[in-house]
Amino acid sequence: MKAALAIQYAVIALAVLLSAWVVMKKQFPQATRRLRVAMAVPLIRDGRPRWLRSMGRRIAPASTQEADSACGGCNNCGSEKP
Repeated sequence: MKAALAIQYAVIALAVLLSAWVVMKKQFPQATRRLRVAMAVPLIRDGRPRWLRSMGRRIAPASTQEADSACGGCNNCGSEKP
């Protein structure tokens, strides 16, 4: 009986955390982005195991740069590639 109650509490806790994450993404997108960056940066550093760096890359948010840096791709800016 005790194991069933622990599993029930774990499922409820997971549902609450998931709901809080969805609300945070919808209501506070910048804070969510900063939190994801703060969690990912320590994991991506050199010297970390490969699996830890890959987890950090999954946690990190996508780039928000408007233009591709150093002509990484064509966004019709009119400049020539180096």
